[in-house]
Amino acid sequence: MTQRKIVCCSNMPYAREAFSLLGEPLVKDGRTLTADDVRDAEILAIRSTTKVNRDLLEGSRVRFVGTATIGTDHMDKAYMDGAGIKWCFAPGCNANSVSEYVTTALLRLATRHGFSLADRTIGVIGVGNVGRLVVQKAEALGMKVLRNDPPRERGEERQGDRETRRHGDDGKQRRGEKEKNWYSLDEVLKEADIITLHVPLTKTGTDATWHMADRNFFGRMKPGCIFFNCARGAVVNTADLLNAMDEGIVSHAVIDTWEGEPAFSTELLKRADIGTPHIAGHSFEGKVFGTVMVYQEACKFLGVEATWTPDNLLPPPVVPSVDVDCTGLRDEEALWKIASRVYDIEADDRRLRDGTFGDDKVRSAHFDRLRAKYPVRREFRFTRVTLANAQAELAEKVSMLGFQVDLKAR
Repeated sequence: MTQRKIVCCSNMPYAREAFSLLGEPLVKDGRTLTADDVRDAEILAIRSTTKVNRDLLEGSRVRFVGTATIGTDHMDKAYMDGAGIKWCFAPGCNANSVSEYVTTALLRLATRHGFSLADRTIGVIGVGNVGRLVVQKAEALGMKVLRNDPPRERGEERQGDRETRRHGDDGKQRRGEKEKNWYSLDEVLKEADIITLHVPLTKTGTDATWHMADRNFFGRMKPGCIFFNCARGAVVNTADLLNAMDEGIVSHAVIDTWEGEPAFSTELLKRADIGTPHIAGHSFEGKVFGTVMVYQEACKFLGVEATWTPDNLLPPPVVPSVDVDCTGLRDEEALWKIASRVYDIEADDRRLRDGTFGDDKVRSAHFDRLRAKYPVRREFRFTRVTLANAQAELAEKVSMLGFQVDLKAR
């Protein structure tokens, strides 16, 4: 009996181990997949480097496509729906990874430029799986947080209306719920010292995000604002961002996602404080969880029980412990010492800058190599931090960021 053919991208950890239980996996570089590769496959498991569209799938036996990513802009969902091809994605799989990236970048900027995060207001635009965790970590750092997410705000309003009809005007108060505070985009841009984007890329509809960060967007910003893009590259108009930097509207930038990637703007990289090759979500756990989610959805599609887990395959922590003497250190300095030991964000920045030579094709290949060969990066929860001479408030921050914490007696 011929085994079911399953095509998997090589940048999905443990894809072979997971999908070999469902058929015969062919593991290939996702960006080089061709129609010939998938013609006889029934299942396609990918990440964002594979463009899934009519050109790839038409005439093939593929009936299920799963992407181990939180974004779907690399997939032609309308074509797949019309062709009767089931598809899935992995919302939230790398949300914690991105929030730790943002945390580490915030700490680097605070220590590099000598400001206190507790004195700053951050605007989080897009409060889904990623944005919610960014909010939590920003609050752990003592920052004031302004949340903006019109679709979710409208959803809460509708839910509130239903609850009011069910319980009366005091329904929320009787259940002890806290009111959720949302801010308009105008309010966020006017008041926030730091803006970070965590929205999907959409081109149509009331809440379309393609080029949402344009000249008008930057023109409404608080002068001297710090700007993060860890969403999708095309959410930002690169030329308008560069103009905003020229005009002093944006003082510092952290860029992980790039318009036109894998080609990236060398001019923007030169101007950015931190530039990385779309790896904010590339923690080892984030990528593994993406594989797990696609495997489980494939099992549902096939009507079989999902039995595989990666639990016995995970490697030991790269940095199992960190000791920090906090004597004379500001909180941001102590936290940077800890976070940078676990995640060296400056190394990611250096590696990208090493590839600013050549034409777009050469730079694109460099960008892709950095993503494909990304070193193992474990999340904060796998590291135990021992603090000496630390205030209880600092220990609480370390714990709230996800680390295991031990306090040495003062």
